[in-house]
Amino acid sequence: MTAVQGTAVDVPTDEGTADAYLTHPADGNPRPAVLLYMDAFGLRPQLRNMADRLAGAGYTVLVPNVFHRHGRAPVVELPEFIDPGARPDIFQRLGPIMRSLTPDRAMRDAGAYLRWLADCPAAADGPVALTGYCMGAGLALRTAGTYPDRVAAAAGFHGGNLATEGPQSPHLVAGGITAELYFGHADHDGSMPPQQQERLAAALTAAGVRHRCEVYGDAPHGYTQADTAAYDPEATERHWAALLDLLKRTF
Repeated sequence: MTAVQGTAVDVPTDEGTADAYLTHPADGNPRPAVLLYMDAFGLRPQLRNMADRLAGAGYTVLVPNVFHRHGRAPVVELPEFIDPGARPDIFQRLGPIMRSLTPDRAMRDAGAYLRWLADCPAAADGPVALTGYCMGAGLALRTAGTYPDRVAAAAGFHGGNLATEGPQSPHLVAGGITAELYFGHADHDGSMPPQQQERLAAALTAAGVRHRCEVYGDAPHGYTQADTAAYDPEATERHWAALLDLLKRTF
C-alpha cells in the first residue's frame, strides 16, 4: 500500500459548504478520483480509514458530509462502536435528516462534488468513479445517471431501497447511465429484498448498462462498517476485491 495524505476540506455547494475528507497518495501526483458516498452514520473515523485504504491503492478519494445542511460532521453524536442497542436512538435523530436530503438536493450537491474534484490538483483529469455504502449506494446510482459524462464507474455495497415501486426510486435513472456498475447486496437485508434486487438488475439490463450484481451470502446490512455490530470481515474483503477490480477495469 502506498503512503497517503489525508486532510479536511470544504466543498462549496449551492446551499452552503459541505465539509469533507480528501485523501490521496502522499507523492502528490494527480490520481484518478473516487467520490465515496457515506452511510447514514456519516463522515467519521471508519469512513476516513476506508478512504485511506482506497487512496493507498492509488486513488484520490473525496468523502463529503452529505448532511452538511444540518452542520459539520458528526451531525449526530455517535459512540465509538455502534451496537444494536444504540441504533434506535441514533436513527430517531437521523431519520428527519435523511428524509430532508431529497433527490434534487442530493444531485445538486453531487454536481458540486464533481466540480470540486475536476479542479482538485490531486485528481487526474477525466471522469471519476463512485462508491457508496448503505444510503450512499443509492446516491452513487443516482449520480451515475444524473452526470453520465463525469462518471466512469459506480459501485454500491449493502445499499437499501435501490429499486422500490416509488416514483423517485434510484433505479429509474438507469436509462441515463453510461458507466459500468457493480452492486454487492447484503444477504440479510430487509431494505433490499430479492424483489428489489431483481427489479434493479432488470432495469440495468433493459437500459444496456454494463453491470454485475452479487449477493454476499450470510452478510448483514452494513457489513463493511467495522465500527458497527454488522461488520463482516469476509464480506468486507470481498467488497474490496470487487471494488478495486472495477476501478482497474474502468480507469
